[in-house]
Amino acid sequence: MNKLLILLFIFTSTFAIAQDSRIPQDTTVVTTNTVTIKGKKIPYKATTGMQPVWNSNGEIVASLYYTYYTRTDITEKSKRPLIMSFNGGPGSASAWMHIAYTGPQILKIDDEGNPVQPYGIEDNPYSVLDVADIVFINPVNTGYSRPVVKKGEKVDKKYFFGVNADAKYLSDWLNTFVTRNDRWLSPKYIIGESYGGTRVMQLAKELQSKQWMYLNGVIMVSPADYKIIRSGASEDIAMNLPYFTATAWYHKMLPADLQQRDLEEILPEAELFSYNELLPAISKGGNISEEEKEHIATKMARFTGIKKRILLQQNLEMKPSFFWKELLRDTNGKTLGRLDSRYLGIDREEIGTSPDYSPELTAWLHAFTPAINHYTQNILNFKTDVKYNMFGPVHPWDFEGEDARESLRQAMAQNPYLQLLVQSGYYDGATTYGVAKYTMGKIDPSGKLKNRMSFKGYRSGHMMYLRKEDLKKSNEDLRVFIQKSSQNIGPAKY
Repeated sequence: MNKLLILLFIFTSTFAIAQDSRIPQDTTVVTTNTVTIKGKKIPYKATTGMQPVWNSNGEIVASLYYTYYTRTDITEKSKRPLIMSFNGGPGSASAWMHIAYTGPQILKIDDEGNPVQPYGIEDNPYSVLDVADIVFINPVNTGYSRPVVKKGEKVDKKYFFGVNADAKYLSDWLNTFVTRNDRWLSPKYIIGESYGGTRVMQLAKELQSKQWMYLNGVIMVSPADYKIIRSGASEDIAMNLPYFTATAWYHKMLPADLQQRDLEEILPEAELFSYNELLPAISKGGNISEEEKEHIATKMARFTGIKKRILLQQNLEMKPSFFWKELLRDTNGKTLGRLDSRYLGIDREEIGTSPDYSPELTAWLHAFTPAINHYTQNILNFKTDVKYNMFGPVHPWDFEGEDARESLRQAMAQNPYLQLLVQSGYYDGATTYGVAKYTMGKIDPSGKLKNRMSFKGYRSGHMMYLRKEDLKKSNEDLRVFIQKSSQNIGPAKY
């Protein structure tokens, strides 16, 4: 006991000395707690701190902040799944999924995800910690993670801030983490939200081909497909239409015959129109006949709640930003949220082609920022004067050589164990669920891997888990996915 106290004193003293305006490069803090999940009390350990990133010369070039949750009443690590969790941006901290989705503690918000005061956190009764351990990772310049540079030198941005660079250094970091924590025998999963979808597609190949770390599952939450986003292609325009339908239905702006039906009954019709009629029509550009253009505009108006005349004025190519401004312009004059179009905003003027601000993001930051700072400092006991970056400086982001879809396809082809789960909110206007479904098809153009791909949709937005009903449902979908892909799966062969 005396030796233990001495070691504890040395550790805490060293850590305390390190806590000025500089982040320590390699340190941990451990706390223990319990959480009741699905009616059962789960004891767990939370390990938080910094782990270095090394360059090829063995020099520390960055230190990443992470939080690692392990269930303490299970000792057999080889059968215990490990989830490696990332958010997106690029440049976004791990706070979003950490304290609102899968972690053992979540925000105090109302059942629809709106902030309430006093701010804070509470137990997450739906966390997947009962079936898997979880590590939440903050890439460079997010959370407390920072580059490490010698005095007088500048940060080598090419080492961190790009699609391929990001996957490379994070795969190296994960190799170190898995080795340090003795998790090589565990079933492994990577989950990424928004840009994190691109990140985990790239990481799947990088981990398997460069670290020889094979995965059981890749989970993409509201994934951003930059192959479409950056191209401005016809596919992006057409595949957004089912999102327009969902949002117009929510705000009761569809024709009566559609409005009186259930959302998930009408969405398949919108999807078929997008693929079979709208996409070919838009692809024709100015070569489309006036008759076909009129026909498509009529059906678009029916599925979007936007006047036919306005759709024709835009040559059928309506951007989401215009939709957010236009849908309610003539009713209550309010704008729609980008990441969750259930949220409403008030602009200075009702005229214009895009909203002044994103009402959903400002609402979420009300709740997340005080909660994550309180949680890390006072519950996890990670003490620092460094600012927690909800969004960090990572731009310009290098997209050169981005081929995330093909990276995931190769990873799945080379690993018969690897399964894919995509989760999207119907009211997400930033990374629409229609584009997510389209991406799944483009990942595997042969169709030979589709039996290992699954999609789940929810009646909420980008962070579907902020709505209590979908927090429960989405975690349960994760739980089922992990259990099915990690137990009794037989030999890895075709």
